[in-house]
Amino acid sequence: MRIHRRLAVTSVALTLAMAATACSGGSGGSGGSSGTIGNGNSSSAAGPVKRGGTVTVAEVAATPNFVFPFAPATNTDGWNVNLTSPLWPTLVYAGDGAQSTVNPQEGLTSSITYGDGDKQVTLDLKHWNWSDGQPVTSRDFSFVYNLLKANASNWSGYTAGLFPDDVAKVTTPDAHTVVLDLTKSYNPSFYTEDVLSTIPLVPQHAWDKTSVNGPVGNADETPAGAKAVYAFLQKQGGDMATFGSNPLWRVVDGPWTLASFDSGDGGYSYVPNTAYSGPDKPIVAKVVDSPFTTDTAELNALRSGSSVDVGSLPLNDVKQVSALEASGYAIADVPIPGVAEIIPNLYNAKVGPELQQLYVRQAMEYLINRPQIVSKVYSGYAEAGDGPVPVRASGPWASPLEKSGGPYPYSPTKAVALLRAHGWKVVPGGSSTCQSPGTGPADCGAGITAGESLTFQLDYTSGIATNDEQSAAIQSSEAQAGITINLKSEPFNTLTGEATPCTATAHPASSCGWQLMDYGYDPYSLYPVGDSLFNTGGSSNIGGFSDPKLDQLIDATEYGSQTSVFFTYEDYAATQLPWLWLPNQDQILVYRKNIQGITPLNPFSGGLNPELWYYTS
Repeated sequence: MRIHRRLAVTSVALTLAMAATACSGGSGGSGGSSGTIGNGNSSSAAGPVKRGGTVTVAEVAATPNFVFPFAPATNTDGWNVNLTSPLWPTLVYAGDGAQSTVNPQEGLTSSITYGDGDKQVTLDLKHWNWSDGQPVTSRDFSFVYNLLKANASNWSGYTAGLFPDDVAKVTTPDAHTVVLDLTKSYNPSFYTEDVLSTIPLVPQHAWDKTSVNGPVGNADETPAGAKAVYAFLQKQGGDMATFGSNPLWRVVDGPWTLASFDSGDGGYSYVPNTAYSGPDKPIVAKVVDSPFTTDTAELNALRSGSSVDVGSLPLNDVKQVSALEASGYAIADVPIPGVAEIIPNLYNAKVGPELQQLYVRQAMEYLINRPQIVSKVYSGYAEAGDGPVPVRASGPWASPLEKSGGPYPYSPTKAVALLRAHGWKVVPGGSSTCQSPGTGPADCGAGITAGESLTFQLDYTSGIATNDEQSAAIQSSEAQAGITINLKSEPFNTLTGEATPCTATAHPASSCGWQLMDYGYDPYSLYPVGDSLFNTGGSSNIGGFSDPKLDQLIDATEYGSQTSVFFTYEDYAATQLPWLWLPNQDQILVYRKNIQGITPLNPFSGGLNPELWYYTS
């Protein structure tokens, strides 16, 4: 039940996602300058530690708009978690150096124990303090639980049936122990790494109030009170003008405190939380996240060598590696544990009936030349994108089917044959039209009229050159079967605002006008299951896909731990195409050679763990 973050793929800021497999931190890809880009497992020569200094991090097309860590259900801005994770870490932390595994040092628990046939979970909290000196306690957990139990439907991370629905009872035997009695037995790997990894603690002693000047009490202990507190915190959390000044957000338990936030361009800065209880106390004095509207502007700043200390290298500019290294930068790359996609809106009033037809989605997938996109657009530095699980960044969870290229390798011939077999007059390079309307096995399908064409609008994130190139390549390849793709690029936050969930029971024309959406990728937890993404009513299932069999298979991965069960889910999802699968590019990080602690890159944070960074003398 991950809190899913839609992200524009070339920005530096990947998000923290948690879960359960082990894999190496990176691979250089198969093309481009793979011999010159490191894999994130080693750093440039270390020198004496120099305390202090400011590190400026470039962010492309990245504008957080919510600071309360439990965003509303309608808020799909993937950058919010980048803003909040350094302030309020989750119970379980993913990524230990370059290893995709739980990091016991950085999370809030000292131990997690399962009992009663995996129906009971005991959390032992570390003896940490909040930045105001008050202790982090089990009351903070019950505060979070009470808020989410009363407001689950208005939490962006909510999936019906999972947390908090799956908790029958919470008890707190002492100040640092939490016992969860669950409604059923869960796979401990799933529950630890997909559920507990999404839950930060927040300070009950400072936030349990219903107004700015009201007293702090125990309002959360009644449903009505919990609703009032949550409404207050969400209202405050959306006031971008006060992110950097509101005293609520100054009470943190992470390594950083928010020092400033520019509500105009979305730039922000952190300074160390001097009361941080964790093992890695920040060494640099300040971290500035500097926004850029395009990756071209970011690359120009890197070339100038004056304003950016850490950034990302656009993959269409891999040839710039030598020049950047000569300018004093080091380069490292790491595959991203996530899945990239085009989301079809199955309930768009105009094209929904076409997209609901599996054979249409199959034809469209056959026409996406993923190997060519990896090679030409991403210079070899990308996951192939042959299904719902990344092959290089998922350890043992990539099935033999995905490893062999997935169920829909590039084949225009198969795409054309599928359309013809279902009543379409296929006009390569032109406009294919339905000649046989109806619901028979050789007909176009329910809701598709005679003469109707296969014409769709693909919305995607602007400001990133590789997005333009990939979208143009897809537009060209789909035309081979007479499928017309009209392209529209928009800023990331505009796309996420337009991409409202559309389902069989709720698809108003006013908000479900989008047809195909590509606004980046979804990062996975360590256990890369599809809850929230592909199950009926999932919080990130905005296209309205619903398949009872897939729902059952997803449930099976959550309750059982057999690899064969996971592969059955994975292969079925790959073939049913709730999304159109796309390559997912690697993260290529550019950083000054005199900054240490960046490598080995954590694949679940994109290497952005500034509490580990320091300048050398």
